[in-house]
Amino acid sequence: MTNDQVPVYSRRQLALRNGQDRPEIWIAYKGVIYDVTSSRLWRNGHHYEHWAGQDLTEELPDAPHTERVFERFSIVGRLD
Repeated sequence: MTNDQVPVYSRRQLALRNGQDRPEIWIAYKGVIYDVTSSRLWRNGHHYEHWAGQDLTEELPDAPHTERVFERFSIVGRLD
């Protein structure tokens, strides 16, 4: 699936995929939305001090990993 074939979601729609309001656990990075539901590290929509349903682009520089971590997750959309 190419970048222009994925659905576009608003920040409000992303916020609902926080593992609390809906079962999906999604996060955004650089305008791309990833489904991290399968990750044991995102159980209940929380990963260390980060919460799902948000754009984490600004927070990644503080993480102990690089953006390559997103390669193992499915892209579900683009952030509007």
